[in-house]
Amino acid sequence: MSFPLWTILIAGLMPWLSVLPAKFSRKFDNSNPRDPEYWKEGFRLRARSAEINSLEAFPLFAVSVLVALAYGGDPDWIERLCGLFIAMRVLFVACYWLNRATLRSLVWFVGLICSVALFTSPAWS
Repeated sequence: MSFPLWTILIAGLMPWLSVLPAKFSRKFDNSNPRDPEYWKEGFRLRARSAEINSLEAFPLFAVSVLVALAYGGDPDWIERLCGLFIAMRVLFVACYWLNRATLRSLVWFVGLICSVALFTSPAWS
């Protein structure tokens, strides 16, 4: 299987990886995992927000990779853009966890550009 297809799997797992550290607390109640009070503030809220944003980013990225591969985008560009997207998502989650809002927004934008570039790559590569 090619690297771009593996990055779809990685991106698909990012939501769960984003929120996982916030669940390692004695206060986390697995019988009520969506308790709004638990996710109300601080690191837990930021981890939950990173999870939600990762869920939002996934469909566009996955479809963009498949379009790029199916319609003849340059394989080198596809691999680079997929790698950059995953790197930006990891950095994005770290920025959320560390409460670095401005850097997080810039990193999010670079990730978005990667998805758009992937989708349009058959037209320009």
